[in-house]
Amino acid sequence: MGLIADLEGAPVGLDTAVFIYFIEEHPLYLPLVESIFVALDEERLSGATSTITLLETLVIPIRAGNFSLAERYEFLLTHSRGLRLLDLNRPLVRLAAQIRGLERLKTPDAIQVAAALQAGCTTFVTNDRRIPAIGGLRVLQLRDYL
Repeated sequence: MGLIADLEGAPVGLDTAVFIYFIEEHPLYLPLVESIFVALDEERLSGATSTITLLETLVIPIRAGNFSLAERYEFLLTHSRGLRLLDLNRPLVRLAAQIRGLERLKTPDAIQVAAALQAGCTTFVTNDRRIPAIGGLRVLQLRDYL
């Protein structure tokens, strides 16, 4: 089975790397992540990520003075059909604190996982091997689909 077949069903949580690989056209991962964005756009898949993704994707372009790249990231995250961008709120932060406390994840990772859980996702797509399956959230590594 392929990645998209493994994602069908419930909404999928998307880690920051998915957006970076897509916008910056990573030579290895672009075909995989592009299939995710096509499925989102065609509404065959629904996705969710937190506003931490917006923060993480904007830092390097802003630091480099590449404001057009920063705008591309922001547009993708705020205008993509099938993608839900979750703001940080008290329930999400509490859940992230529980996850961070129990799983010893870094704060951004705990927020990403909490956002996926809060959005009803059953799968989380990342390339970060430090993120474990948590509370019924299956974690898929992009590198495993190469």
